[in-house]
Amino acid sequence: MNPLFGPGGNSQDFYDAGYKSTLEAPAFVKAYGLDAYEYEAGNGLRTSDATLSAIGEAARECGIAMSLHAPYFISLASVEKSKREAAVGYVKQSVHAAELLSARTVVIHCGGVAKISRMQGMELSKETLGMILEECEVPKGIYLGLETMGKVNQLGTLEEVIELCKTDLNVFSPVVDFGHLNARNRGDFFPTTDDYRRVFSMIGEELGEEKAKNLHCHFSKIEFTDKGEKRHLTFEDTVYGPTFDKLAEAIILENVSPVIICESDGTMAKDALSMKNIFNTTKEKYNV
Repeated sequence: MNPLFGPGGNSQDFYDAGYKSTLEAPAFVKAYGLDAYEYEAGNGLRTSDATLSAIGEAARECGIAMSLHAPYFISLASVEKSKREAAVGYVKQSVHAAELLSARTVVIHCGGVAKISRMQGMELSKETLGMILEECEVPKGIYLGLETMGKVNQLGTLEEVIELCKTDLNVFSPVVDFGHLNARNRGDFFPTTDDYRRVFSMIGEELGEEKAKNLHCHFSKIEFTDKGEKRHLTFEDTVYGPTFDKLAEAIILENVSPVIICESDGTMAKDALSMKNIFNTTKEKYNV
C-alpha cells in the first residue's frame, strides 16, 4: 500500500517559488514532498521531443511518477469519422510524448453524447478504440487511461469506462476522477467510505485486481449544476465535495496503491500535499 500524490500541471506555488519552466517541475514536486506529476497537454502537444525527454530524465532523477493528460479535444464518440480519425492521431502523438516523459498513463477523454444516444456513443467509441489498437503501437508499460467525466452529456460513467476498457485490458485502463463522478451525480456519489471502496471493488471484479490496486486517479472539489461539472475549486471550499478523508480510509481498507493527481484550481500542489498528509494521519489511526 503505497499511494502516490502529485499535481496536474504547475500550481501557483510553483511560479511563486520562482520556477518558470516545466523542466523544473520534478524538482519542485520532490521538494514539496510529493511523488507524482501529470504533464498537461490538454490544449495540444507543442513541446519539442528534446524538452519532453529532458523532463522525463529529470523525473527519473527525482523519483517522480509521471503521467500525461492527452488533448481535451480528442473525441472517441464523434459521429464525424474524420474527427475520430484525428483522435487516433492525437493519441499516437500522446503515446510518443509519454515515452519521452517516462509516463505510465496517458489520460484520455471519451467525448460528448449531447446529440446522440449513449448507446451510439459507446458503439462509436469502441470503433475508435479499435482504430487506435490497429494504428498505435503502445509500448509495454504505458496504458491508455479512459477517464470518468463530470458532465451528464459526456460519456464517462464508471460503468461506461469499465466497459470501454474491456476492449483490450493490455492497453486500456480506467482513470477514476472522483470529483467528476461526484459532480455528474450532483454531489451524492461518495457520502461514505464504502462508496469509495465500491469503486475499487467494481474495477477489481470487472477488470482484475491489478487494475484496482494500481488505479490512476484524479481528485478535486468541483462545483456542479443539474448538468454536472461546472468548475474546479480548491480544498478551501466548504460547499462542494468530495472530501478526501473517506477516500483515505478506503485506500487503507482496500489495501491499494493508487496514483492520485490533484486538479484543484491553482492549488494543485498544496492540495495534493494535504491529501498525502491526511492519508498518513489516517494510516496512524488504523495502525498500519
